[in-house]
Amino acid sequence: MAEQSLAEQVQNEIESLQSTLGDLQSSVRMTDIRDRVEDLGSTVSGLDRRIGSLREKGYAFEKGLEGQARDFVKEWKGIVPELEEQIEKEANTLEGALRPLESQLSLLAGDRGMPKTLSSRVKRLTSQVESLEGRVEAAEENIQGGYDQFSSGVDQLKSQLYKLEWMMTELGEASFELLATESGIMAVKAVWAKEGKQTKSDPEGVLYLTDQRIIFEQKEKVATKKVLFVTTKKKLVQGSHWEIPVVLIEEVKPHKEGFLNKDDYIELTFASGAPFDLLHLHVWQRGDEWQALIQR
Repeated sequence: MAEQSLAEQVQNEIESLQSTLGDLQSSVRMTDIRDRVEDLGSTVSGLDRRIGSLREKGYAFEKGLEGQARDFVKEWKGIVPELEEQIEKEANTLEGALRPLESQLSLLAGDRGMPKTLSSRVKRLTSQVESLEGRVEAAEENIQGGYDQFSSGVDQLKSQLYKLEWMMTELGEASFELLATESGIMAVKAVWAKEGKQTKSDPEGVLYLTDQRIIFEQKEKVATKKVLFVTTKKKLVQGSHWEIPVVLIEEVKPHKEGFLNKDDYIELTFASGAPFDLLHLHVWQRGDEWQALIQR
């Protein structure tokens, strides 16, 4: 019975090795890192088009965006040939290391020898496979280290473009219109905490900052029918609650609230002439970034 149990264990270990080596066939070819490099190249080549689209839709600020995109394209052209060469070199070396392991596994799978002897061979092969997995991981980390800083810079620009694209989409759907000489600077999902502390009844929507006004527009689906406390019907509630000239903003204070202080809030203090002395808003971007945008 013990011998039978050991035989089953060895068979299970061989099947596990077959699965692991199947995954390694892709890993040693550096498939993941190739895909990441290809995706990064596509992102870089598409930056200029995305910026151009923003300009066409009316975004008038950050004149340096086009220059950043051009610089990234130029830098990438200098990085990618060496990256591709390094990937090919590592892939060839690792594929060469994989082949003898595949041969050993093939022999093991067809061997009907004593389970105890097979178990010892399986353990040695498992150790070799784990060693190769470590080499693959180290190679990927080494290659990625060669373009991490560049990738981080691209990600920052990509994130900024996403925010701007979202703003332009929201402006296109807004219940209000920009003035003839007005341009959007930024927009963010927000909740207006009317009493200073956010409650479930506070309106949720979009906070807009333009070069002339700060505007809060409610934009949320609210329940119109419930059955046994379950919402069965909703309607979109959309409309501007307030708009205030930015020149009347005297102070912007960002702070954190919520679980582990992860939620961003901004407190706006206004000069005389504004409809409010103080406004509290929960924003879905960093509060200090909004402070900088408003005060610049």
